[in-house]
Amino acid sequence: MTTLVVNLSKLNRMIRLYKIFFVFIFCFNLLQAQELNEIGVASERGLRVQYFLGDEQVVMEGDQALFSLLVGETLISSLEFQEKIYEDSLWYSFNDQLEVYWDIVPEYSRGFKARLRIRNISQDTLELHNLVPFGESPDRLYVTGKGRHGLSRTHLFRPGLQPVNVIVPDNAWDLGFAEIEFEEYNVFGLMRRGGSEKASIRRFENILYPGGWVEYDFFADIYSGVWQEGLRLAFQDRWLYDLEEFDQTLYERPDLNWIKHSYASHLLYGWDHQFYESELLEISLDKFINRGHKWYGGDDFIGIWPTWPTLGLDQRNQWDLFRDLPGGLEKMHALADMTRNLGSKFFICYNPWDSDTRSESHYGGMAELIQAIGADGVVLDTQGSSSKELQESADSVRKGVVMYSEGMAVPKDMPGIVSGRVHNALYYPPMLNLNKLIKPDFAIFRVAELAFERIRREYATSFFNGYGTELNIFRPGRPNWIEEDYRFFGQTLKVLRENSNCFIDFRFTPLIPTTTDNIWVNKWPGDMKTIYTVFSLIPEGFDDMLFEAEEKAGYHWVDLWNHTEIVLKEKEGEKYVPVLTDAFHKSQLGTNNEGAVSAIAHLPELLVISRFGDRVNFHALHGDLIRIWTGKPDYEKEPLEYGPNKNSFNFYDKFGRYEGDIVFQLFGEGQLLDERILTVKPGTPRLISTSEKTLKATEPPKGMVRVTDGVFTWNTTHGDEFIGYPDNPYSGSIQITGFFMDQHPVTNWEFYKFIRETGFWPSDHVNYLKHWKKGKPLRGDRNKPVVYISYEDAQAYATWAGKRLPTELEWQYAAQTEDLRPWPWTREDTIQREEEFVTNTLTVSRLKGVDSIYCNPGNGTLDDVEIYPNGMNPFGLYDLVGSVWQLTQDMYDNGSNTFVIMKGGSYFNPGSSWWYVQGGPRPLHYRQMLLRISRGFERNATVGFRCIMDTNNK
Repeated sequence: MTTLVVNLSKLNRMIRLYKIFFVFIFCFNLLQAQELNEIGVASERGLRVQYFLGDEQVVMEGDQALFSLLVGETLISSLEFQEKIYEDSLWYSFNDQLEVYWDIVPEYSRGFKARLRIRNISQDTLELHNLVPFGESPDRLYVTGKGRHGLSRTHLFRPGLQPVNVIVPDNAWDLGFAEIEFEEYNVFGLMRRGGSEKASIRRFENILYPGGWVEYDFFADIYSGVWQEGLRLAFQDRWLYDLEEFDQTLYERPDLNWIKHSYASHLLYGWDHQFYESELLEISLDKFINRGHKWYGGDDFIGIWPTWPTLGLDQRNQWDLFRDLPGGLEKMHALADMTRNLGSKFFICYNPWDSDTRSESHYGGMAELIQAIGADGVVLDTQGSSSKELQESADSVRKGVVMYSEGMAVPKDMPGIVSGRVHNALYYPPMLNLNKLIKPDFAIFRVAELAFERIRREYATSFFNGYGTELNIFRPGRPNWIEEDYRFFGQTLKVLRENSNCFIDFRFTPLIPTTTDNIWVNKWPGDMKTIYTVFSLIPEGFDDMLFEAEEKAGYHWVDLWNHTEIVLKEKEGEKYVPVLTDAFHKSQLGTNNEGAVSAIAHLPELLVISRFGDRVNFHALHGDLIRIWTGKPDYEKEPLEYGPNKNSFNFYDKFGRYEGDIVFQLFGEGQLLDERILTVKPGTPRLISTSEKTLKATEPPKGMVRVTDGVFTWNTTHGDEFIGYPDNPYSGSIQITGFFMDQHPVTNWEFYKFIRETGFWPSDHVNYLKHWKKGKPLRGDRNKPVVYISYEDAQAYATWAGKRLPTELEWQYAAQTEDLRPWPWTREDTIQREEEFVTNTLTVSRLKGVDSIYCNPGNGTLDDVEIYPNGMNPFGLYDLVGSVWQLTQDMYDNGSNTFVIMKGGSYFNPGSSWWYVQGGPRPLHYRQMLLRISRGFERNATVGFRCIMDTNNK
């Protein structure tokens, strides 16, 4: 690889040559496989970058500082340094305080590398910090320190936005990162601290005594796309230049894979009452685990810690203290089995500093304990890394044992350990953890404690960063708010667990562009879906467009936090995702209870759901399990569960009078694949009746006629809407299977034969057949429709007769036929009569084509059946209108009322007020509800019924 030797005279000549070269050979497809070879540095006007050279071609020109730094609180740019020849080398000096030597590392294989040595040439002690490649600038993204926080002052600065506090590896707090955007290519620079002399090196600062120096490695390379891709190249592909290559052996082991999908854990002392009730002398861990299942879905692992701070009280070593726990190691083994049976793994702890108690091999002692207890993992106290020997010791006795470090492993140590902690030394954790970008499948757990204050922010930031939370409950104190906060924790865990494949995907993109500051979004792509986690510091809450939407056929957007389907909004020709976050009191800003979160999903449309009134049909195009919830999914609820094949049920049967959202979730191998939400609006009438098939007949039984198969378009009308009627569940054509129907409503005499044979007598007999005398119908009423019966009375008769009540759809189809006639008689007759009656200016009901040659016009007298032959319809059905209101099978409940649908109108029509139920003959598409209180209350003089029987159609 060609490298540039920086010599001022040669440099100027080369710059001119490369400028000419740049003009002639620059091309737009150079981005593919582009790598930065050289940075052209000049000192004519300070130490500056003039061009970047990639893959034997000049790819872009620049004119900016090579770096900037803070001396004390004064920002100094390399543009302020002057060229100086020193000991046959080219140095650059600033104000008789500092000298800089710029040395390119030749033949570097991963982009560009140089070394920057900064020397204090003054007689004062100088504090240097915040070294940023290419210099701090308000028009570019860069990462450096802000303020004077002792542990976490690293921030990510974006043009025009508030800086974001970030976590970086423990060996890289002082790093400087910046990007420069060009038309087709972008360049990032990264500075990492190296050696020093006559200096005090702190986490962020370098204290240089007179003559002292510190070195920084300067890395740079070319990338394409948004600034996050520059971070990805430096952090994820180059591991911050800690490693030449990454050994994936541990991460590819199937037995260790489970930790990648873990998000909740607790560490308990052995003397915690939640582990052992000392007064009762009994283990209480099972109660603790079951409580966790109720509140937040349980722990993925639980660690027991019986060592520090009692270790050293006597000669027993750390392994001895485990052996002396109640019941000994045999009991611990039983506890580990119990914990696994309840869905959690069981961890022990290791204190590497235990060297002055009873002598015992650390590796041998740990292996013996793992084997005796059946432990699933080991918490490494005070260590941010593991070792080959530790892992091999565990592997020698039990597979799948995870080493879990106290702090986050730095990139050079990550190949040797698959999980670790974000230590709570950072009590208020920075909002964004860039360690997640380095190795998304490294299992991170944020350490949180319950003893100080409410910690909702801890759960929220872990959720935002796509990793877990360890509740370290060593400190005493169990405040009364923990249950509420645990339930919030559980809400975050459902999203993390059900989408964990996204949270270990290497395409993770932090801080995508948003329309509003102080509310941030991380993007987590997966193979079939994309998840977006949201963290907001807007106290009043947020409810607006937040980020641009990806449009993709066959996909839809869902709010997984609030469990609502999202309708995209448009602004200036672009589609945006609206996001809703909760409000919180502004007094919580700056505390560990600040902030609100949300989760948005871009999901494939895999759930197919259709609703017909109260009945829902559903199936899935993919996956293995469908869960159905009333309201938001919650660990304390029990969902309905179905396979992916075609399923069907009635809402009322499953959920009773519940009103609100019904959430359908589709899973495959435990991961959420799709989610749809159906809403039962308050007051919605829901069908609560079912229609059982009768014995099938081939020929019409006596008194019945055949209603043949047909295609029907069902539309209905009704009167007063104060209590809402059910919506028509069908649109378009419906295929109707034929049946037999009674020619006329059931008569008093027919009902009497039923009573005589069965002795039927209802338990609530108020108003039951009150028009009969001594248990029989009057002789003149035998052929009149039976009235003063209830819905249950009618069903009892139908069952005796081997029949059933018709559904509203069946009744209306039988009455209207396929030609959708509004009245039973022919359509031509209806039109003729309507014209005639308009001429004679008759009543409204007569304008609709009704007169006494067809049916009772509403004169108040109940007629015998079949005395209006002109009113018969084409199927041969009599008395469809103007006789009695005819009960159907369809009963509804709207959460407040229950009612049955009736059809046909009646002989009674109180006409003095529209507030009355509109009686008289009613069009065949008209429906009337019969509100239910008691069976005695609903029995009246205008309500009857007719029955149907199913056919034996082949």
